[in-house]
Amino acid sequence: MILIPEQWWPPVLLALVLLSDAAMSMRPPKFIRDCLDGVRFPREWWWTLIVIKTLATAGLIVGIWVPGIAFAANVGVIAYFTCAAASHIRARFFGPAFWLNCLGLLALSVTVLVLSLVL
Repeated sequence: MILIPEQWWPPVLLALVLLSDAAMSMRPPKFIRDCLDGVRFPREWWWTLIVIKTLATAGLIVGIWVPGIAFAANVGVIAYFTCAAASHIRARFFGPAFWLNCLGLLALSVTVLVLSLVL
């Protein structure tokens, strides 16, 4: 297994998407509020999602140069979106946020892992 990404751009792409998501979550637009309310995630814990996404962004960027960090961050992002998908399924909240945002970002995260670290 390669501990430094073969390609630099897949982890940077994922990092930009996560950073954008974290920035939007600071003052969540309606679709994010509806999603978090739909899975019954407590509002007093919403700030944790910003921290998680920001740390994942940092890990993906630092991991371009530091062995193992991008891999760990990418696996963490996959775990995050897997848990998010499980929350949607448990809450039976299957709107566009589930299909586009949650599963779309899970697919992107898996693709980035395969493109940059496994192949």
